[in-house]
Amino acid sequence: MKWKKHLYTLKPYQPGKPIDDVKREFGLTEIIKLASNENPYGYSPKVKKVLKETDWQLALYPDGGAVNLREAVSSFWGVEGNQLIFGNGSDNLIQMITKALLSPGVNTVMATGTFSQYSHNAILEQAEIREVPHVNGRHDLDGMLAQIDSNTSVVWLCSPNNPTGEYIREAELLPFLEQVPEDVLVVFDAAYYEYVTADDYPALIPLITRYKNVIILHTFSKIYGIASLRVGYGIADESIIRMLEPAREPFNVNSVAQRAAMEAISDQSFIDECRQRNREGLQAFYQFCENNQLSYYPSQGNFILMDTGYKGNEVFQYLLERGVIVRSGEALGFPTSIRVTVGSAAENALVLKELEGFLQTKKSEAAK
Repeated sequence: MKWKKHLYTLKPYQPGKPIDDVKREFGLTEIIKLASNENPYGYSPKVKKVLKETDWQLALYPDGGAVNLREAVSSFWGVEGNQLIFGNGSDNLIQMITKALLSPGVNTVMATGTFSQYSHNAILEQAEIREVPHVNGRHDLDGMLAQIDSNTSVVWLCSPNNPTGEYIREAELLPFLEQVPEDVLVVFDAAYYEYVTADDYPALIPLITRYKNVIILHTFSKIYGIASLRVGYGIADESIIRMLEPAREPFNVNSVAQRAAMEAISDQSFIDECRQRNREGLQAFYQFCENNQLSYYPSQGNFILMDTGYKGNEVFQYLLERGVIVRSGEALGFPTSIRVTVGSAAENALVLKELEGFLQTKKSEAAK
């Protein structure tokens, strides 16, 4: 087979270790998964009701234009329907953007220590990747501006950033956007937007009104709790959406996902409750880090990146054998860190108890 050369060095995306695999491997019956930034509280009761009561016409193709979901989302954000594009998760939108705009001879700018699928898809399109080191977990916007030239096609901004949880302040974002050339698409990935409580986080819709080269990505996989249904969307000027639509697969959002997403976005009281519980959970992690003198990034997402001072894979394995699945920082570019999803109060207490046990074990070993 005449495979493209870059495929030989490109690894597939590695999701969090499956719960059933961990049970079988270690003979465990109880597992908590805090590796993929899923919502520990599940999804809205409205979603549960519609999933149970609807007679799904599974023999029929879904609505390719997502007309009803489009209406619900456009009403929620106060935008026009033609300013929206839907995907099989926001990962699918990232694929559309790279297919439409990246190619050999074109470059794309992103931060180091950010969502891996930006670079992954850029490699698939054989574009040049220009990475700019983060500063204290935050995007170095001045450094990113310096990397933009006449061959730049896409700039990726992840805010809150995965995996650090840091975010881009409005006061720094607006001057940045003013200096980005109009023919460069700025992708503002707001997958964790609903968890944000910071007052200086940018107002999103004014961005696409003022800047015609910005697209904002959202997902129903995080706080909305329907990750397995895979539905995300982008908001941008109609001219951007029109050019991206040919890169979208037909019928890419299934019927169940569309209906569930409609119910999910209608229940903002559920979202408010999840946001509050997440903030309380983060405080428990912050206190643990302070008590144990561990470095961490303050997070506006539903996860925390903690530097334990030991190899991330070692900490990951220790917790895994005790029924706690987290994400090692080694694959994320943070070799002595772990990224932990904020779970329920009980889940948080358990992971912190086991992490305390790991640290005490290492201290005992060092004292011998």
